[in-house]
Amino acid sequence: MANHPPETEHSTTHHIVPTRVYYGVFAALLVLTGVTTWIAYIDLGRFNIYVALTIAVIKASLVMLFFMHVRYSSKLTKVIVASGVFWLMIMFLMTMSDLATRGWMRVPGR
Repeated sequence: MANHPPETEHSTTHHIVPTRVYYGVFAALLVLTGVTTWIAYIDLGRFNIYVALTIAVIKASLVMLFFMHVRYSSKLTKVIVASGVFWLMIMFLMTMSDLATRGWMRVPGR
């Protein structure tokens, strides 16, 4: 019997992901890229940007979860990722509030 070091608080276990998962995610990314291109030629009016951003968020989530291994990471990593997304939403909110309120003040001399 081989002597193994005792399990410690800092020991890590690696999750082995089957290659078919990577191929499936890759295929999904290719399909979503095709859908993005296809949707770009359809006039949805003001909803074009929402559809394009929704597809982009789905693709970014797939890359983050599977290729960056966040899905199989520790809770701390997931909290850090969620914090980054939360901060991004704050930045978007501040930018959109600035754009929405620019017409409230008149420019002097106009």
